[in-house]
Amino acid sequence: MTAMPGTAPEGQTLADLTTTGVGGAPSRIVAPETRDELIAAARDVFAEETDEAPVLIVGGGSNLVIANVPYAGTVLHVVTRGIEMTAADDAGRVRVLVEAGHPWVELVNATVDAGLSGIEALAGIPGSSGAAPVQNIGAYGQEVGERLTRIEFFDAETGEVEWLAASDLDLGYRTSVLKRRERIGVVTRIELELERRADGMSGPVAYSQLANRLGVELGERAPLAEVRDAVVALRASKGMVIDENDPDSRSSGSFFTNPVVLSGHAKELPENAPKFPAGTADDGRALTKLSAAWLIEHAGIHRGFALPGSGAAVSSKHTLAIVNRDGATGEEVAELARFIQARVASEFGVELRPEPILVGLEV
Repeated sequence: MTAMPGTAPEGQTLADLTTTGVGGAPSRIVAPETRDELIAAARDVFAEETDEAPVLIVGGGSNLVIANVPYAGTVLHVVTRGIEMTAADDAGRVRVLVEAGHPWVELVNATVDAGLSGIEALAGIPGSSGAAPVQNIGAYGQEVGERLTRIEFFDAETGEVEWLAASDLDLGYRTSVLKRRERIGVVTRIELELERRADGMSGPVAYSQLANRLGVELGERAPLAEVRDAVVALRASKGMVIDENDPDSRSSGSFFTNPVVLSGHAKELPENAPKFPAGTADDGRALTKLSAAWLIEHAGIHRGFALPGSGAAVSSKHTLAIVNRDGATGEEVAELARFIQARVASEFGVELRPEPILVGLEV
C-alpha cells in the first residue's frame, strides 16, 4: 500500500495499540496528528476499503480485543489532540470541544482543573475522547451521554463531515448507533456541556460506593478534585487504571456488561443477588439489571482464575476484567470469556454479553 502523511512506524502491531496487548500486525497503520489530516486520511482509507481489506478505527485501544493473526486491512489510529473551552454563560454552562484522539483521562483532569463539573466521576477511564460516545462510557453514576451535545463525524458512505446531535446517536447502556455500526465512519471531535459552579463543587454524587469513599450522602456534592481523586483510587483498587506496574491493568476494563433480564427471571435468582430496576420491555414487562461480577463469582469463577496453559486470566482484583497475564493472545482472551459465559449460563440461565469490540474473534 502507498504511504501517506502520518503513517505509523513499520513493525508496529495492534498489540502495541491496545490496553490488553493483543492483536496481530495490520497491512498498514495510519496515524494522522491533526483534524484536517485525520479527515483526509479517513477519506483515503475508506475509498480504498474492500471486504478483504477493511478499515479498523483505533483510538486509545482500551475497548478492543483483537485476534493475534495478521489484519489484512488498514488501521486508522486516531491520535489528534486539543481542547477548547468557551466562556461560561449566565447559567455557568461551558461548551468543551475536544479532538477525538485526546486521551480521556487528560480531558477529565483538564476540566476538573478548570473547575468544570459533569464528568469528574468518569476519571481514570482509559481510551480516547472520540471513543467515549461510541461506547457511551459510564461509571460511578455518570455517563458521557448526559453531557454530550454533539459530535463531528466523517461519514464513510458519503465522504462528508457533519455534526451529529447527541440525540442522533441513540445512546444507551454501553452502546450507540456507532458501536452497532449503523453509521460507519470516524468521530473527529466531540462537544460536551459542563458546569462551572462558584463553590467549586461536583455534581450530585450518585453512586453509593463513591459517596462512602467521600464521606457524603447520596445526592450531596463534594469538591471536584476530591471526587476525581476518589474515583481514580476506587478504579485503581480494581485494576481499572492503566499502570505499567499493575499487571491487572493490562485489560480492556470490564469485559461483560451488566445483564438486563425480565424481572420474573430475576426473582428466580438467589435473594442476595444484586438486582436493580431497569424499566420495561417493549411488551410492558418489567426489567431488572443484574451484577455481572456477582454472577461470575457465584458461578465459581474466582479472581485470578485461568484456563490451563492460557496467558489470559481473570483479574486478581475484579472478576469483570480479563487480563493479559503472560503473553496472552486475543484467542486466549476470547476462550476464557466463552468459558465464563458458559458457567454463568449453566448456573443462572443468564447470558453475559461482551462490552469490548471484538475483531476477528467470537464470544
